Amino acid sequence: MSGTAGPGGAAPAGPEPGVLPGELVHVVTDRWTAPWWEAFAAGRLVVPACGACGTRRFPPTPFCPTCRSQELRWEPVVPRGRIYSFTVIRHAVIPPVAEVLPLVVALVEPDEAPGCRLVGNVVGVAPEAVAVDMRVVIEARRVRDGVAVPRFRPAGPGVL
Repeated sequence: MSGTAGPGGAAPAGPEPGVLPGELVHVVTDRWTAPWWEAFAAGRLVVPACGACGTRRFPPTPFCPTCRSQELRWEPVVPRGRIYSFTVIRHAVIPPVAEVLPLVVALVEPDEAPGCRLVGNVVGVAPEAVAVDMRVVIEARRVRDGVAVPRFRPAGPGVL
């Protein structure tokens, strides 16, 4: 998956336009979500699937919404998808965010995981050009050692 610093690599220095400053990103995991965050930080996009019926779900939850099983397996998916919904943030509520505005926050549905949706920032395109159904590449934005969050970049010609 592109956009991830390699092992021992440094997270980006200073504010990056269009993305939430790393010091404001706080990831809290539990036994159901930790495997996803660990895989994503390692550069792998995976989704949880029910070990009993195969239903994929995201975010990870303790029970399958289809059969209520707690069996879980992690399946790799290609890091490409479509914007399902988005919003543009133009006014900062806290001062550190003002430096990176505007922020485009989107829900993206991976191509190989219908119904699963990731939240992250859209980068590499003017906010006015973002649209529902826009094709994107899903990247891991490293915010510090062991922590990466999704960001989305428009898919160029020949990418998909």
